[in-house]
Amino acid sequence: MASARQILAEPFRKNWVFRARPGYNSGMDLFPQLPLAFNIVAFSVFASAIWIAGTRLSYLAVAIGEFTGVGHAIMGLVFLGGITELPELVTTGAAALKGNAALALNNMLGGIPMQTAILAVADMVALRVALTSSTHRLTPILEAVLLALLLMALFALVSVGEVTLFAGLGLGATVLAGLYLLSIYVLNRYDQAHAWQPADSVEATEDVPQVRLDSLRALSTRALAMQSCGAAAVILVCGVLLVEVCETIALQSSLGNSFIGVTLLAATTSLPELSTTIAAVRMGAYTMAISNIFGSNLLMVFILLPADLLYREGEILARADDTSRMALLSGIAVTLVYIVGLLIRKRPRVFGMGIDSAVVMAIYLTSLCGFYIVR
Repeated sequence: MASARQILAEPFRKNWVFRARPGYNSGMDLFPQLPLAFNIVAFSVFASAIWIAGTRLSYLAVAIGEFTGVGHAIMGLVFLGGITELPELVTTGAAALKGNAALALNNMLGGIPMQTAILAVADMVALRVALTSSTHRLTPILEAVLLALLLMALFALVSVGEVTLFAGLGLGATVLAGLYLLSIYVLNRYDQAHAWQPADSVEATEDVPQVRLDSLRALSTRALAMQSCGAAAVILVCGVLLVEVCETIALQSSLGNSFIGVTLLAATTSLPELSTTIAAVRMGAYTMAISNIFGSNLLMVFILLPADLLYREGEILARADDTSRMALLSGIAVTLVYIVGLLIRKRPRVFGMGIDSAVVMAIYLTSLCGFYIVR
């Protein structure tokens, strides 16, 4: 007898383009019939579209924040973090619906250290001082602490084992989703109540490029919202296409779904975070840049719930492999490093970035080697 989860997922299974059964010929099955070189070109085209849309979103976020009076920390946490996570939501949900737990989990969990390393890349763009010494709010520190706690809870859950709530739905994934919503509530209340600003903050005096922002300020709130929806749609559609291309590349290159999920797919679906973060840093919106990354990583924990709902072969966290555990440990490590950096606020730079960013980049590159070994 079919479970409740299978009954709920059946309409999607019949009508959605992510099916990959022998003999099924949807438009998405075009990629496996094409050579590897063509798929790499397609991969580049979709990734470029995501990059352009993500860059536009940063400027839209600043303009919308000015209209609504919402601070940079919350705009980065909720607005940018939510929209830039659309590729992860789509690709993870698609992989889970197809029963590909390895790709779904490693895309999510591999995206956490990947996206945190984006801050190190953005740090190279933040001239003069280290990025973590430039924010003028305490909210990013609280974001990082809550993220570290959720990742530790997730690692413990993966190590001990998931518990079935009902119809194959995991208790742990449900509780973590609830804790994410509680974290957003706490962060919003905290950001409104605490206007802490250090005397040596760079962000408080940073000039924001006016040319592009002036054109956005002339638009109505409705026009800004429509442009934001358009950028989100580009990210969503390209995310749908990228999961198919990446799965095809995984098969054609013989690298496997775990390694592709934790590296290539995670890197590609993190492009919105990279483009929005770099754009925010160039505008001097350092708090928004940092909150964008931590907000995206927090949302990654929440995405476990829809992935668990769409995965019809049991609890998805029960399928976590060594790559998933290594990605979680790496994510916890890089988050803790940035907590230290945000607290100490040292300005010296090495290799064109802050010391904390250099350590984060070293941890991430080391973890990539580990992902390849255990793939």
